Amino acid sequence: MDFSQVTNHFVLIVILACLVIGYIIKHASFLKWINNNDIPVILAVVGLILNLIVSGLSVESAVYGAVMGLASTGLHQAFTKFIEKTNEGGQ
Repeated sequence: MDFSQVTNHFVLIVILACLVIGYIIKHASFLKWINNNDIPVILAVVGLILNLIVSGLSVESAVYGAVMGLASTGLHQAFTKFIEKTNEGGQ
């Protein structure tokens, strides 16, 4: 399977913006009413909207934006697991 077509549509600024927004939602005290299980859905919608703004109005842009929002959630989880593993190892 050739993933080069997928990587051509990923916009780094959208992923980074979703990472920042997800971090703010997770750690801001005034947003504690938002359930952690809702954060991926929120980021999918935010990614969709941001990518429509950046890449133009199309169904393809909407789908890739939602995927980037969800990918930012996965990146956050992977980074968190990496940090926790490093801290447990004493390094």
